[in-house]
Amino acid sequence: MAHPIHLDRTTARRFFARRHFLAPPRALPADVASVLTVVDRLGSLQFDPLEVAGRNHDVVLLARVAGYRRAWTDALLYEDRVLYETYNKGLSLVPTTEMPWYRVTWDRHRSDHDGGAFDEHAPLVEELLARIRDHGALSSTDLEPRAAIEWYWRPTNQIRAILEALGEAGVLGLSRREGNRRVYDLVERLFPADLLARRETERDQRRHKLLSRYRAHGLLGRSGSAEIFLGIGKVRTSGDDPGAITRTALLEDLLETGAITPVTIDGVRGERFVVTGELPILDSVAGAPGEGFGADAGVAFLAPLDPFVWDRDFLRSLFEFDYVWEVYVPEKKRRWGYYVLPVLWGDRLVGRIEPRIDRKAGALRVLGLWWETGFDPLAEGFVDAFVEALRAHQRFGAVRRIILPRTHALRPFVAAVRQRLASSGADPDGILEGVIE
Repeated sequence: MAHPIHLDRTTARRFFARRHFLAPPRALPADVASVLTVVDRLGSLQFDPLEVAGRNHDVVLLARVAGYRRAWTDALLYEDRVLYETYNKGLSLVPTTEMPWYRVTWDRHRSDHDGGAFDEHAPLVEELLARIRDHGALSSTDLEPRAAIEWYWRPTNQIRAILEALGEAGVLGLSRREGNRRVYDLVERLFPADLLARRETERDQRRHKLLSRYRAHGLLGRSGSAEIFLGIGKVRTSGDDPGAITRTALLEDLLETGAITPVTIDGVRGERFVVTGELPILDSVAGAPGEGFGADAGVAFLAPLDPFVWDRDFLRSLFEFDYVWEVYVPEKKRRWGYYVLPVLWGDRLVGRIEPRIDRKAGALRVLGLWWETGFDPLAEGFVDAFVEALRAHQRFGAVRRIILPRTHALRPFVAAVRQRLASSGADPDGILEGVIE
């Protein structure tokens, strides 16, 4: 096993931003191929149905791909089927070619449902499968609802529940989404037979899933919050069989094969791991002159489930930034807001923004801005970089207005942003009028 490479804090931050395609942000070409470039490096993108400033995976891609359009990813998912939805760290978008290494989730759910929902509701299972075989793709709203049954966290319409179970078990797959409504079809109609027939060992599948977490984050350690390593397995304990498929054993496999390389970072507790194939990126930033990438110091708004922000302890120790996604926090207890995104400038996390795409009003509303203690938002270069990020989000939302907050504390910064926006020129796509409020 390789000896750890020691990193100073500046090098670690620069590497982290650059390997995430965020230094500079939105530098990948405005093309659907750039979506696959991001997926190839990060391994998977987490899906979340909330659409406030864009769906989570869209905001992840918007920060990295120039002129990103949500239709690109939808086409890769539901037309070309180069990507598909499955459970990795939560519901995620992964390359379809990697399906054999994610079947463990299908198999586990199939085993659970065969002794549960599929037996208890066997007639409905057969009815739904026959309907799909004979008439094509089906959603839960295409049939009259049946009596609700207990399902995970709440009572649910039987049809919706059983379609979901068949999807979890890999009997059905997503033909498409209509909004957030899932439309299901038989997996054999959606994916090649040889791909569906391929089987990898459970250990190989779990090792691949563990590697996917190190690929996605880029500097994970041995441990972290439970959700980061969801579906991998537990850490080895003294009572475990030495041959048990524990997360500890899988990590040892990755180290022995050289898939990941250990590093240590000044002021960050414990070892971290870099995907070995990314060591040239580390070499490219080590010892580079300048602060915060200089001319490359663009601004990006980071999605709440962006792998960059997965490890909250790591953000606190390396970036001195405390990020809590407060969407599930009661309103009276929130420190910032409902859907607040970290603001990255170069290799620094400098604040938070709460953007909302209001299509009815045709506006990108900035509900709030909060800066880190000691940060001056009027610092040279920041306003221009911030305006570029705002414009990118405006174009993504295809809205014509940007509405900025009116609080007294933000007045000097908002005035500077208004001035830059007003003089930033016509929209090259001809869909925006650049109205600012």
